[in-house]
Amino acid sequence: MTNPIHAYVGMWTTADGRIRHELLPNGRYIEARGSREHAYQGRYMVTGNHIDYWDDTGFTADGDFIDGVLHHAGMVLYPRK
Repeated sequence: MTNPIHAYVGMWTTADGRIRHELLPNGRYIEARGSREHAYQGRYMVTGNHIDYWDDTGFTADGDFIDGVLHHAGMVLYPRK
């Protein structure tokens, strides 16, 4: 499964910086939580403003980009410039 490079590639963080999603241009992601730099990782696909995640352990999740922020699993993540 390939996903073209899109505007959402890069680092997304909660306001406190505790949760960090790095969306890589190759369709993979790395999620850090606090001091755990590789808490979760897997693949993702963006369709329009929607993102689907498939963790390497089999867990799935999704979210939506709304007004420049990522809403995912009850969290709001902002792009890190």
